[in-house]
Amino acid sequence: MSTEILVNIGTHETRVALVEGGSVQEVYVQRAARHGLVGNIYQGRVERVLPGMQAAFVEIGLERTAFLHASDMLNPQWSELGEAPEPSMREQLPINQLLREGQDVLVQVLKDPLGSKGARLTTMLSLASRYLVLLPHERNGGTVGVSARIEDEAERVRLRQIIQPLSSGFGVIVRTAAEGVDQAALLGDWDFLQRLWASVQERAQKTKPGELVHGDLPLSMRILRDLLGTEVDRVRVDSAAEVARLTEFARDYVPQGAERIEHYDGAAPIFDLYGVEDDINRALDRRVALKSGGHLVIDQTEAMTTVDVNTGSFTGQRNLEETVLKTNLEAVQAVARQLRLRNLGGIIILDFIDMKEEAHRAQVLRALEKELKRDPARSTIHPFSPLGLIEMTRKRTRESLGHILCEPCAVCAGRGTVKTVETVGHEIFRELARSARQFESKGFLIITAPAVAARLTEEQGLAEMESQLKRPIRVQADALYPQDNFDVVPL
Repeated sequence: MSTEILVNIGTHETRVALVEGGSVQEVYVQRAARHGLVGNIYQGRVERVLPGMQAAFVEIGLERTAFLHASDMLNPQWSELGEAPEPSMREQLPINQLLREGQDVLVQVLKDPLGSKGARLTTMLSLASRYLVLLPHERNGGTVGVSARIEDEAERVRLRQIIQPLSSGFGVIVRTAAEGVDQAALLGDWDFLQRLWASVQERAQKTKPGELVHGDLPLSMRILRDLLGTEVDRVRVDSAAEVARLTEFARDYVPQGAERIEHYDGAAPIFDLYGVEDDINRALDRRVALKSGGHLVIDQTEAMTTVDVNTGSFTGQRNLEETVLKTNLEAVQAVARQLRLRNLGGIIILDFIDMKEEAHRAQVLRALEKELKRDPARSTIHPFSPLGLIEMTRKRTRESLGHILCEPCAVCAGRGTVKTVETVGHEIFRELARSARQFESKGFLIITAPAVAARLTEEQGLAEMESQLKRPIRVQADALYPQDNFDVVPL
């Protein structure tokens, strides 16, 4: 299966698409006015300490104060112990013994701001390079962790033997991209991380609270660092200047991939290749069509994402149970792809079509697990619940595609529905009665949306209201009024 990375450089926007076998799997967007913050290191100042939540709000210069939980903090006692305990043991000290209001603290962004929530922070910093991740504060005897995606045990041992002698005083994670990489490249990465950490420490001493200490790479370079492995066949970029910058960067950090970067100068926009632009637009819709005639309905809320599977127009050829199974198996592939494409994370509820046979349920669950293994984001899947639902979680570190490209509807304020014409008509009659008691006017003017105005003038309710109030009522349609907005003006 061929894999390509497409990079679209705009005036104030960079977009990257990962294409596998001619199908778009992931889309990344970075705008000049709205950079992703994950990985950035800030000098923060504690605004509030909340013992009841075991957390603190920290000012780092963003629109909303960021959130720091006690479990994401370094414990001063760890340095005395000489090692960092397991995560489950990191909440023993109360937050008010770790922080005080007005205190300066060096923090790193774990999760971007999402909706009404501020960024999530940690004081356990990490610095990533092409092959390694340096954990400066994990002073646990130089422990080296190797990515679980490297399955060859001999290769895992080789990587540990190379890194272990270097890592005294630091924690190190060996990334998936390090598989098969020679010792010289790994040592070069280690030297780079050492210099970077020294630079971060130096800048942290000079940086004021609320200011950036260290920012992650631009999107196009970060994608090369993280994705340009042996499985990527080529990287196509529609800007000659960016090709030159990426090639220079790749020669230093991803030398084996530098020759795969090429300039795209075709007549059609680069995101028209493989239908990337169309896939992005479809990924913003609630409804996802399946080839069989069925469809998915995807609803994203602040608490969770729900996916409903429907047979639609697909009626099958043999019996109902086989029709349901075929639709659900097709839906599994679509669900896995949409989770990656839309970058949906957190709690996800999958409502497949009800299946009576336990063997069919097991088959769908196995198919879902197999499809999600290809997803780089870690997920946890639970078996079918008694209600026939699959509950799962997917790691979320950046905003979903919908949150980046869309905003709440100005008409419905994000509810997804508006009041019916009939409902608004009744509200207008109640407002007329209220205004008649309040104002000694000669009559009333109703300004409302055209559909509501038409309904009012067609029905006898308006004439009955005029008779009841003993005052004339005039209706004016205004196309600028949303359907559920209106004004009642005393004349």
